[in-house]
Amino acid sequence: MFWHLIAAIIAAVGGAGVALLLRALTRKLLPKWIIPVFAGLGMLAYTIHYEYTWFDYKEARLPQGSVVVASEKGAMFWRPWTLQFPMALVYTVLDGANAQVTDTDQGRVARFVLYRFEKQHLLSTVTSSAHQLLCTEQVMFRLNEEGLAQFNTLTELEFNDPLYQALCSDSGR
Repeated sequence: MFWHLIAAIIAAVGGAGVALLLRALTRKLLPKWIIPVFAGLGMLAYTIHYEYTWFDYKEARLPQGSVVVASEKGAMFWRPWTLQFPMALVYTVLDGANAQVTDTDQGRVARFVLYRFEKQHLLSTVTSSAHQLLCTEQVMFRLNEEGLAQFNTLTELEFNDPLYQALCSDSGR
């Protein structure tokens, strides 16, 4: 968060510098108040840029074998630009490198961990949960701390779901 503050200050100084240059080019015909306006616009531009590149930046830093299986975009009324252009707020990652996929007589069974990353202002929160996927039935459910199934969390998956494709299709494994 400290580095975002430094970056916002640098963007403000850059915006003020552009305003000073414009005032110099127009031989000070532009009013003085343009300097703090451009400084504020620089900070706002940096903040918007950071919010829209947050997901791509985080996705690029995922470890080898991780697969983004879902993402959610949203809008907020206090960020009016998101009403027209929703931004990524949440995404779910499959830890594919540590997934345990077993072929049984009843079909392929996968045990894996899903990580959910959620953007909250300048910070991110991460939660994880263990799951099991039965490929032939195309259903998944959470596992408790002891590794036992919680059938009340049963979720059906579509064939083209990225999670199903990553664990159950022959091209995904």
